[in-house]
Amino acid sequence: MTSAAFISLLALAFTIGSFWWLHARQGRLQAFEPHTFAGSFKKNLAIRIPLILFNTGAKPIVVQDLRMRFLDEPGTVLPLPWRNTRSRFDPGKGDYKDLPAVFAVEGRKALELIADFGTPFGEFAFEPKEQRVEIEAKLGHHDGWMPLLTFTLHLENVTDPGIYLAYSNDPGQLAPSDQERADRLFRSLAEELKPEAASGEQVELDGRPDSVM
Repeated sequence: MTSAAFISLLALAFTIGSFWWLHARQGRLQAFEPHTFAGSFKKNLAIRIPLILFNTGAKPIVVQDLRMRFLDEPGTVLPLPWRNTRSRFDPGKGDYKDLPAVFAVEGRKALELIADFGTPFGEFAFEPKEQRVEIEAKLGHHDGWMPLLTFTLHLENVTDPGIYLAYSNDPGQLAPSDQERADRLFRSLAEELKPEAASGEQVELDGRPDSVM
């Protein structure tokens, strides 16, 4: 092979590789730990998470579904399904945007998604403590659920678990007096749920089954 032919082959390989990298490469979907969350922890558990999704590749990535898992409570807290999408993070009336629906993240683009996760059945009362959670996604080019983001949810920052409010997800945000108040509220919620468990309905307290039919 002559040097000219070799250089021509290198140029062709570079052209093909560049085209693939710029227009056909399948990337990964990245997400980033949120600084805030919102939720209600008295009746049906509902948690709102602001997500930023970034597609590292050139091809669009189709997201078919999302869910949240509590890693510190295996087998006791079921994965929380994605219930709806919000137009703003701060809880309020009229902030519904869409029901859960398939969406795509364009290549090398970032997408903001304010997602509500929750369960339509059962009652939960969590201790005001750190909880490791994982957001999972069902993607169009993969089978099954894929881990998207794992982070610590600082439930110790929750001061009114029975009201749907927004909180910081940074540790150490509560004054000692607020932390004591939050502890009392969580204990009060646990006491409220106990009589319902006696009726035979399955209730989970602090991530553990209290009564099972």
